[in-house]
Amino acid sequence: MAQFHIRRRLEIDAGHRIATHASKCRNLHGHRYAIEAVCAAAALHPDGEQTDMALDFAFLKEEMVARIDVPCDHGLIVALSDAALLDLFAPADRDPAAWRAGLAERVARDGAALTSETRLATKLYVVPFHPTAEALARHWFELLAVPVRVRSGGAARLVALRVWETPNCMAEYAPEPV
Repeated sequence: MAQFHIRRRLEIDAGHRIATHASKCRNLHGHRYAIEAVCAAAALHPDGEQTDMALDFAFLKEEMVARIDVPCDHGLIVALSDAALLDLFAPADRDPAAWRAGLAERVARDGAALTSETRLATKLYVVPFHPTAEALARHWFELLAVPVRVRSGGAARLVALRVWETPNCMAEYAPEPV
């Protein structure tokens, strides 16, 4: 079956570490992440604001900015299980274990926790997984799938999300073959 595909790319700067990694990625470091959302539609809108579009690129950008850029750009993406790193950022007037427990409640409820209530007012995006490119691709896909369908009026669906950590290293999450 013929499909229209559209792609939108967004770039952010964020830090992370993979605490379980046996090599240099266990160290705190940053990336210029490039994130690409791939959407598909069987037909274009016949009328209205999105006439002859699968999904307005501006709508896709708005959703990517709200769900990826705002919470993660110029922040630190941290695994909830990385207690040693989180404890470095715990507010000076709070018990680190209690502070982490509050983050854990938010992660369990919302799938992630964004906070800047930290020792240095550092922006943290706490996730329930190790922040690898693969896991971030799946996480951001799950955050964007419903908004893509809604913003397209049901015409388009998110079919893949790609995350480049470097110009040469990319991970893709696609629940079905693209």
